[in-house]
Amino acid sequence: MKKVLIVDDTKNIRVLLTTCLELREYEVITADSGKEALNIIKNKKSNIDLIFLDIRMPEMNGTEVLKDIRNMGMECPVIIMTAFATVKNAIDCTKLGAVAYLQKPFSPERVNSVLDEIFNVNNENYFIENKDENVLVEKAKVLIEKCSFVQAENNLKNALAINPYNKEIYFLIGKVNENINNKKEAKRFYAIAELFEKENS
Repeated sequence: MKKVLIVDDTKNIRVLLTTCLELREYEVITADSGKEALNIIKNKKSNIDLIFLDIRMPEMNGTEVLKDIRNMGMECPVIIMTAFATVKNAIDCTKLGAVAYLQKPFSPERVNSVLDEIFNVNNENYFIENKDENVLVEKAKVLIEKCSFVQAENNLKNALAINPYNKEIYFLIGKVNENINNKKEAKRFYAIAELFEKENS
């Protein structure tokens, strides 16, 4: 049985995720702060298989928690949850090994979709480090064609961590968000791509 840690200061999010995960027969541990999460991890480090981590929390934000997790030598997959996605957050968290992003508010169907894609990706050696942004971008294009949008976005955010100045990456992230009907995020990433286009013209 896989053990999952949920870290979020909002009770409703913890309850929603716990329900989704328990239905899939995961063992769930919850923490309502970054400090509590780190204490749990110190005690159960080798037994946690997956972490859901909120970015915006009081006292200690998710990026700080993720840095501490990696400094402990813990390499388990981390899913970032945020209602305030920024390019900087995406870059910072991707560099630290975040494997997926859940934009709040999210549905149980979205949670299940992310879980399915992550563990399919794991089976394809997703965690083998790839430093070639062009390979990641080309993989993402194929995945978009196959409607594997979560996996495509993971590849694109890894590419973004390698080169945050590639306008095509922002355009493709916009396309992913457009396909999942996240129009606000799509518009934002298209605007960033257009900004790079103007700077280079």
